[in-house]
Amino acid sequence: MTADSWRNLIEHIGLLYQEYRDKSTREEIETRRLQDSQTDPEETSPSEETPSEAEPTSTTENKAPPQISLLRNSNSRFNLWQDLPEIRSSGVLSILQPDEIKLQEAMFELVTSEASYYKSLNLLVSHFMENERLKKILHPSEAHILFSNVLDVMAVSERFLLDLEQRVEENIVISDVCDIVYQHTVSHFSVYITYVSNQTYQERAYKQLLQDKPAFREVISQLELDPKCKGLSFSSFLILPFQRITRLKLLVQNILKKVEEKSDRESTALDAHKELETVVKACNEGVRKMSRTEQMISIQKKLEFKIKSVPIISHSRWLLKQGELQQMNGPKTSRTLRTKKLFREIYLFLFNDLLVICRQIPGDKYQVFDSAPRGLLRVEELEDQGQSLANVFILRLLENADDREASYMLKASSQSEMKRWMISLAPNRRTKFVSFTSRLVDCPQIQCVHPYVAQQPDELSLELADVLNILDKTDDGWIFGERLHDQERGWFPSSMGEEILNPKIRAQNLKECFRVHKSDDSQRRKLGSRNRQ
Repeated sequence: MTADSWRNLIEHIGLLYQEYRDKSTREEIETRRLQDSQTDPEETSPSEETPSEAEPTSTTENKAPPQISLLRNSNSRFNLWQDLPEIRSSGVLSILQPDEIKLQEAMFELVTSEASYYKSLNLLVSHFMENERLKKILHPSEAHILFSNVLDVMAVSERFLLDLEQRVEENIVISDVCDIVYQHTVSHFSVYITYVSNQTYQERAYKQLLQDKPAFREVISQLELDPKCKGLSFSSFLILPFQRITRLKLLVQNILKKVEEKSDRESTALDAHKELETVVKACNEGVRKMSRTEQMISIQKKLEFKIKSVPIISHSRWLLKQGELQQMNGPKTSRTLRTKKLFREIYLFLFNDLLVICRQIPGDKYQVFDSAPRGLLRVEELEDQGQSLANVFILRLLENADDREASYMLKASSQSEMKRWMISLAPNRRTKFVSFTSRLVDCPQIQCVHPYVAQQPDELSLELADVLNILDKTDDGWIFGERLHDQERGWFPSSMGEEILNPKIRAQNLKECFRVHKSDDSQRRKLGSRNRQ
């Protein structure tokens, strides 16, 4: 592909990546709704089961001008591999099995979505980063924090897309793309970790610039109004790399679900998925690391120890949950009394390895009067004993700060808050429903239809079309879920999703997840065997 044809191709891609991503996930939601309403999920047609939402790139640009002319129309429905003129005219659709057509669509979506992503990255650089007015306003250090290593990210995307395009042009039927994904993830995708790890600084710098520099705010607003941006905000362009690396992992999962079991393509897809998962985890850790460190320093400053001091700041420690509960006063025999005077306020800081129990004192300070390792905590829910003792549970410290066992009767403000504390304090406690790792054939499931940003450490941020096992739920509208594609757990409002009612679809979702993560399972079995030895 010549440089001119390459530029021409990118220029004529219909959708920016933000549009592609939104369109793709919404169609995925609609596909699941359709499948869920059917008695037999196998009745779903191939095109319904394969949400491919990017406008296609030219797989053979010099050979197929009609493709490029359709790409110029951003409203074109010309977005499936099987709709390409070369595919239709070749007769290959009558030869391939339906499962292979689904696989071709999944691989084609990975290629076309990368082209859409590159188009958006290119706009971030050419329209915003290289704008002369913006350059004059920003100090070089501010520009560096704001745009980080986006030029490296774009160069990696371009190299990746060129290799994908070359593969697509080799044969009318795509042989594989996961081998290319694997090679680039191992060799080049570390640039994503650098970019995403800068996200906290980036967000802070952007807010500060908007607040402190009216000229910056004015230029950004004008640039956002340009028709090229299609009404999308500057911040939506800044977050593109993190969204893409996460989405790429899901696209490889989609391919993995469709390749033949025990085939070379399955092996390659598993390898690509494993490497992508490593990069995504490193990105997540990079984002968390700075905010966690700052948070721990802030907490340390607020604590005053009535007991022997415990060092709070540690590179391996982070906050899981904090908040106020009411502790019951007096002996257990007084439980039957119905008066609020039974309770006094206490404040808990729960870390991944430590619980600190405090009372709030003047000056936004907390006096620590007990503590225990998290692994030595046990919880027990009290049976309903009337309104005064509703949402009450027992917290036992098997070994507290005085090296003895201690019990606290604690009252939460609501049922959901009580359950959230109990699950956080004793994570291995059995939940109402089973987890992904239990391998149960059926389990309540929900798909996300509204995105959600976690507000507390024990909550889970959700993306559109996420599918989760429901582990627990409360009467006041909260769900404790485990996301299938990465096994992350957390709480979220039940209004963010729709339950999947068809047991066959739920079983299919679990089966696909077991397959995607079977390499992880074999690794866990090896480790378990080694530990037993």
